[in-house]
Amino acid sequence: MKIAIIGATGFVGKALVNEALERGLQVLAVARDTSKLTIANDHLIKENVDVNDIDTLAKVLTGSDVVISSFNAGWTNPNIYEDNSKGLDSIEAAVVQSGVKHYIVIGGAGTLQIDGKQLVDGPDFPAEIKPGATSVRDYYNRLKENKVLDWTFFSPAIEMHPGITTGRTGKYRTGTTSPVFNAAGRSVLSVEDLSIALIDEAQNPQFIKQQFTAAY
Repeated sequence: MKIAIIGATGFVGKALVNEALERGLQVLAVARDTSKLTIANDHLIKENVDVNDIDTLAKVLTGSDVVISSFNAGWTNPNIYEDNSKGLDSIEAAVVQSGVKHYIVIGGAGTLQIDGKQLVDGPDFPAEIKPGATSVRDYYNRLKENKVLDWTFFSPAIEMHPGITTGRTGKYRTGTTSPVFNAAGRSVLSVEDLSIALIDEAQNPQFIKQQFTAAY
Protein backbone atom coordinates (compact mmCIF):
# COMPACT_ATOMS: atom_id res chain seq x y z
CA MET A 1 0.00 0.00 0.00
CA LYS A 2 1.25 3.48 -0.89
CA ILE A 3 0.14 6.37 1.32
CA ALA A 4 0.74 9.99 0.32
CA ILE A 5 1.00 12.34 3.30
CA ILE A 6 0.66 16.05 2.60
CA GLY A 7 2.13 18.36 5.22
CA ALA A 8 4.62 15.64 6.10
CA THR A 9 7.02 17.95 7.97
CA GLY A 10 4.45 19.22 10.48
CA PHE A 11 3.64 18.04 13.98
CA VAL A 12 0.96 15.63 12.79
CA GLY A 13 2.56 14.88 9.44
CA LYS A 14 5.79 13.58 10.94
CA ALA A 15 3.87 11.29 13.29
CA LEU A 16 1.85 9.93 10.36
CA VAL A 17 5.01 9.23 8.38
CA ASN A 18 6.55 7.40 11.34
CA GLU A 19 3.45 5.27 11.92
CA ALA A 20 3.07 4.31 8.26
CA LEU A 21 6.74 3.37 7.97
CA GLU A 22 6.53 1.33 11.17
CA ARG A 23 3.87 -0.75 9.41
CA GLY A 24 6.08 -1.31 6.38
CA LEU A 25 3.94 0.84 4.08
CA GLN A 26 5.23 2.83 1.13
CA VAL A 27 5.11 6.51 2.06
CA LEU A 28 5.15 9.54 -0.22
CA ALA A 29 5.97 12.54 1.98
CA VAL A 30 4.86 15.84 0.43
CA ALA A 31 5.77 19.27 1.76
CA ARG A 32 7.09 22.60 0.57
CA ASP A 33 10.50 21.69 2.03
CA THR A 34 10.96 18.02 2.89
CA SER A 35 14.52 18.59 4.12
CA LYS A 36 12.85 19.24 7.49
CA LEU A 37 11.90 15.56 7.52
CA THR A 38 15.11 13.85 8.60
CA ILE A 39 13.77 10.28 8.54
CA ALA A 40 15.63 7.90 6.22
CA ASN A 41 13.84 4.75 5.10
CA ASP A 42 13.83 2.64 1.95
CA HIS A 43 10.02 2.87 1.88
CA LEU A 44 10.03 6.68 1.98
CA ILE A 45 9.92 9.03 -1.01
CA LYS A 46 10.06 12.79 -0.45
CA GLU A 47 8.63 15.38 -2.84
CA ASN A 48 8.90 19.16 -2.52
CA VAL A 49 5.63 20.62 -3.80
CA ASP A 50 3.65 23.80 -3.21
CA VAL A 51 0.10 22.58 -2.56
CA ASN A 52 -1.27 25.44 -4.65
CA ASP A 53 0.53 24.05 -7.72
CA ILE A 54 -2.37 21.75 -8.54
CA ASP A 55 -0.93 20.19 -11.69
CA THR A 56 2.40 19.29 -10.09
CA LEU A 57 0.75 17.99 -6.93
CA ALA A 58 -1.67 15.86 -8.97
CA LYS A 59 1.21 14.34 -10.91
CA VAL A 60 3.10 13.52 -7.70
CA LEU A 61 0.04 11.93 -6.06
CA THR A 62 -0.85 9.74 -9.04
CA GLY A 63 -0.48 6.05 -8.21
CA SER A 64 -1.07 6.42 -4.47
CA ASP A 65 -3.71 4.26 -2.80
CA VAL A 66 -4.74 6.93 -0.33
CA VAL A 67 -3.93 10.59 0.31
CA ILE A 68 -3.88 11.97 3.86
CA SER A 69 -3.74 15.74 4.18
CA SER A 70 -2.42 17.29 7.38
CA PHE A 71 -1.96 20.65 5.63
CA ASN A 72 -2.27 23.80 7.70
CA ALA A 73 -1.29 27.29 6.60
CA GLY A 74 0.07 28.06 10.08
CA TRP A 75 -1.90 29.08 13.16
CA THR A 76 0.10 32.31 13.52
CA ASN A 77 -0.37 33.27 9.85
CA PRO A 78 -2.27 36.58 9.78
CA ASN A 79 -3.92 35.46 6.51
CA ILE A 80 -4.70 31.96 7.73
CA TYR A 81 -8.36 31.98 6.67
CA GLU A 82 -7.57 32.81 3.05
CA ASP A 83 -4.34 30.77 2.81
CA ASN A 84 -5.82 27.73 4.52
CA SER A 85 -8.94 27.82 2.36
CA LYS A 86 -6.93 28.12 -0.85
CA GLY A 87 -4.54 25.33 0.14
CA LEU A 88 -7.31 22.92 1.13
CA ASP A 89 -9.25 23.58 -2.07
CA SER A 90 -6.10 23.14 -4.16
CA ILE A 91 -5.24 19.83 -2.50
CA GLU A 92 -8.74 18.48 -3.10
CA ALA A 93 -8.57 19.52 -6.75
CA ALA A 94 -5.19 17.84 -7.14
CA VAL A 95 -6.43 14.61 -5.57
CA VAL A 96 -9.38 14.54 -7.97
CA GLN A 97 -7.06 15.22 -10.91
CA SER A 98 -4.65 12.49 -9.78
CA GLY A 99 -7.31 9.80 -9.97
CA VAL A 100 -6.78 8.73 -6.34
CA LYS A 101 -10.19 8.07 -4.79
CA HIS A 102 -9.45 7.62 -1.08
CA TYR A 103 -8.82 10.99 0.57
CA ILE A 104 -8.52 11.67 4.31
CA VAL A 105 -8.44 15.27 5.54
CA ILE A 106 -7.31 16.20 9.04
CA GLY A 107 -9.40 19.15 10.13
CA GLY A 108 -9.89 20.58 13.59
CA ALA A 109 -11.82 19.90 16.76
CA GLY A 110 -13.80 23.08 16.13
CA THR A 111 -16.04 21.21 13.70
CA LEU A 112 -17.20 18.81 16.42
CA GLN A 113 -20.59 19.44 18.00
CA ILE A 114 -21.97 19.57 21.52
CA ASP A 115 -25.75 19.85 21.78
CA GLY A 116 -25.91 20.41 18.04
CA LYS A 117 -23.57 23.42 18.06
CA GLN A 118 -20.09 23.33 16.57
CA LEU A 119 -17.33 24.16 19.05
CA VAL A 120 -15.89 26.86 16.77
CA ASP A 121 -19.12 28.86 17.24
CA GLY A 122 -19.04 28.61 21.04
CA PRO A 123 -18.37 31.67 23.23
CA ASP A 124 -15.34 30.04 24.87
CA PHE A 125 -13.56 29.07 21.64
CA PRO A 126 -10.05 30.63 21.65
CA ALA A 127 -10.12 33.83 19.59
CA GLU A 128 -6.53 33.41 18.41
CA ILE A 129 -7.28 30.22 16.47
CA LYS A 130 -10.86 31.00 15.42
CA PRO A 131 -9.98 32.24 11.89
CA GLY A 132 -8.08 29.03 11.13
CA ALA A 133 -10.72 26.84 12.72
CA THR A 134 -13.45 28.64 10.78
CA SER A 135 -11.61 28.11 7.50
CA VAL A 136 -11.45 24.37 8.28
CA ARG A 137 -15.17 24.24 9.13
CA ASP A 138 -16.09 26.10 5.95
CA TYR A 139 -13.87 23.77 3.92
CA TYR A 140 -15.60 20.74 5.45
CA ASN A 141 -18.91 22.11 4.23
CA ARG A 142 -17.47 22.32 0.72
CA LEU A 143 -15.89 18.86 0.92
CA LYS A 144 -19.27 17.33 1.71
CA GLU A 145 -20.38 18.33 -1.79
CA ASN A 146 -17.63 16.26 -3.45
CA LYS A 147 -19.25 13.30 -5.21
CA VAL A 148 -16.04 11.98 -6.82
CA LEU A 149 -13.81 11.17 -3.86
CA ASP A 150 -14.22 8.61 -1.10
CA TRP A 151 -13.40 11.29 1.43
CA THR A 152 -13.12 11.19 5.21
CA PHE A 153 -12.90 14.27 7.45
CA PHE A 154 -11.06 13.69 10.72
CA SER A 155 -11.49 16.01 13.70
CA PRO A 156 -8.82 15.53 16.39
CA ALA A 157 -9.59 15.38 20.08
CA ILE A 158 -10.06 18.75 21.76
CA GLU A 159 -6.71 18.23 23.51
CA MET A 160 -4.29 17.03 20.85
CA HIS A 161 -1.14 19.10 20.95
CA PRO A 162 2.58 18.94 21.75
CA GLY A 163 3.18 18.11 25.38
CA ILE A 164 0.72 15.25 25.75
CA THR A 165 2.94 12.57 27.25
CA THR A 166 0.87 9.42 26.80
CA GLY A 167 2.83 8.60 23.64
CA ARG A 168 1.95 5.57 21.53
CA THR A 169 -0.45 3.40 23.52
CA GLY A 170 -2.33 1.88 20.57
CA LYS A 171 -5.61 2.61 22.33
CA TYR A 172 -8.31 5.00 21.21
CA ARG A 173 -12.08 5.25 20.88
CA THR A 174 -13.84 6.74 17.87
CA GLY A 175 -16.86 8.95 17.47
CA THR A 176 -18.43 10.86 14.61
CA THR A 177 -19.74 14.40 14.99
CA SER A 178 -19.27 14.87 18.75
CA PRO A 179 -16.13 14.76 20.93
CA VAL A 180 -15.17 11.51 22.67
CA PHE A 181 -14.76 12.20 26.38
CA ASN A 182 -13.02 10.11 29.03
CA ALA A 183 -14.25 9.47 32.57
CA ALA A 184 -12.75 12.77 33.68
CA GLY A 185 -14.71 14.67 31.04
CA ARG A 186 -11.70 15.36 28.84
CA SER A 187 -11.29 14.78 25.12
CA VAL A 188 -7.58 14.01 24.75
CA LEU A 189 -5.28 12.01 22.47
CA SER A 190 -1.56 11.95 21.75
CA VAL A 191 -0.31 12.65 18.23
CA GLU A 192 1.14 9.12 18.14
CA ASP A 193 -2.26 7.54 18.82
CA LEU A 194 -3.94 9.96 16.44
CA SER A 195 -1.60 8.58 13.80
CA ILE A 196 -2.59 5.03 14.65
CA ALA A 197 -6.27 5.94 14.23
CA LEU A 198 -5.64 7.56 10.87
CA ILE A 199 -3.42 4.85 9.40
CA ASP A 200 -5.97 2.31 10.64
CA GLU A 201 -8.61 4.23 8.69
CA ALA A 202 -6.37 4.38 5.63
CA GLN A 203 -5.87 0.61 5.67
CA ASN A 204 -9.38 -0.37 6.75
CA PRO A 205 -11.85 2.43 5.94
CA GLN A 206 -14.77 2.77 8.32
CA PHE A 207 -15.82 6.39 7.77
CA ILE A 208 -16.14 6.99 4.02
CA LYS A 209 -17.98 10.25 3.30
CA GLN A 210 -18.17 10.89 7.03
CA GLN A 211 -16.60 12.92 9.79
CA PHE A 212 -14.95 11.07 12.64
CA THR A 213 -12.89 11.76 15.72
CA ALA A 214 -10.80 9.76 18.17
CA ALA A 215 -9.76 10.11 21.80
CA TYR A 216 -9.02 7.98 24.84
